[in-house]
Amino acid sequence: MDIQVKKIKTEENEYIEIGCHRVTDQIREIIRYIKLHQGSIEAYREEKQYRIPTADILYVEAVDDRTFLYLAGDCYESRRRLYEFEDILPPQTFARISKSAIVNLMKISSVQPALNGRFLCSLKNGEKIMISRKYVPQIREKLKG
Repeated sequence: MDIQVKKIKTEENEYIEIGCHRVTDQIREIIRYIKLHQGSIEAYREEKQYRIPTADILYVEAVDDRTFLYLAGDCYESRRRLYEFEDILPPQTFARISKSAIVNLMKISSVQPALNGRFLCSLKNGEKIMISRKYVPQIREKLKG
C-alpha cells in the first residue's frame, strides 16, 4: 500500500482520501482511527451541546433507551446508540464489557474477580463497573496486549 502526503494551501480545507479496490476490515480500522483522532463526540447536558474528546471518556453506558458518556467528573447524554459507539470508537482502546456498557481500556486501573464469573473493573477515577462473564475473555486478551 502506497501512502502519499500532499501539502495544500492554508486556506483550503484539510482532507483525507483513501483509494482502495474494496473496503476491507483494514480500511475500516483506518477510518475508525482517523475518526477517533479527529477528536470528539457530540453530547448533551442540561439541553446544551458539547464536544467531548474521546480520550476523556471513561465509559459509555446505555440505560432505559438513553446513552450516557461518563468522564472523570461529569456525565453527558448522547443521541447515539451503544452499537454506534462500537463502530466509531477504536477497538484497541475501547471494548464492550456488558450488553449495556463500553469501557475505555486506557482508563482501567485494575480488574479483579467478582461473583458468578464476572469481574469488577476499577477505573482511574475510583469508579467501579462490572464486566459481564461473556466479555471477560475478550477483556483479558485486550489487557494483555
